Amino acid sequence: MNEFIAETIDIFSMDFMIRAVIVGLFVSVCAALLGVSLVLKRYAMIGTGLSHIGFAAMIIAGVIDFAPIAFSMVVVVAAAFLLLRLNENSKIKGDSAVALISTGGLATGVIVMGLTTGITLQICDILFGNIGILTITQTDMYVSVGLSAVVIILFVLFYKQLFAVTFDETFAKATGTNVELYKSLLAILTAVTVVLGMRMMGALLITSLTLFPALSAMRICKRFLSVVIASAIIGVVCFGIGIIFSVAFNLPPGASIVGVNLILFTILSSATWIKRKVLA
Repeated sequence: MNEFIAETIDIFSMDFMIRAVIVGLFVSVCAALLGVSLVLKRYAMIGTGLSHIGFAAMIIAGVIDFAPIAFSMVVVVAAAFLLLRLNENSKIKGDSAVALISTGGLATGVIVMGLTTGITLQICDILFGNIGILTITQTDMYVSVGLSAVVIILFVLFYKQLFAVTFDETFAKATGTNVELYKSLLAILTAVTVVLGMRMMGALLITSLTLFPALSAMRICKRFLSVVIASAIIGVVCFGIGIIFSVAFNLPPGASIVGVNLILFTILSSATWIKRKVLA
């Protein structure tokens, strides 16, 4: 047992693991903060649609030998704006718009992959984040932390406006808030977070970073600010526990983090249900 603990501690002292933890913590905070607004506005699955576009963008970036994060960022931000336009100014709305973007992105990535060679072995990493977080370079870390810091700062600076847009767009317009601007800001911040989180969670699991912490926080808090703070704390704690389990038991990081989030959500939901039954 002591040897097992010592080996785990040794792994976490390695440079690649330190970089992975730093990036993971920042991305987890970003996703958890944005997740509250996304869940309350019923935009929770927007992360899935954007991550599938990111999947296609990373495949294409690999084919043309271009910086994957930079290329994916541009493509996914553009997709976020497209999704907003589809949702507001088209007969294609809600889950239909997300499904259109999502399946289109996946199909494009698979087609490009089928027409080329040399990237097949990366497919599981891109989809599930198997080892991507453990291959983060020093430059990747600086870029990811810098962009994550920008997301957090913008969220804090425009907290009141995002709060207003989240709960009542009509009232926000009446008070002079530029609703379209702040909805676009929310979409851009989400797109940036999705791209940064794909390496850690993969295209198929990234939505869990925005979904689970927010839902778990809503089980224990009622006010928006307290839910946001609790969501950020839960996101960080679940990431930390998940990455420890991943290293200790040689499990995929993304799936381990989702598993911890799922367990916590189940516990909190069960506790809430029991409390309601007892007090009824």
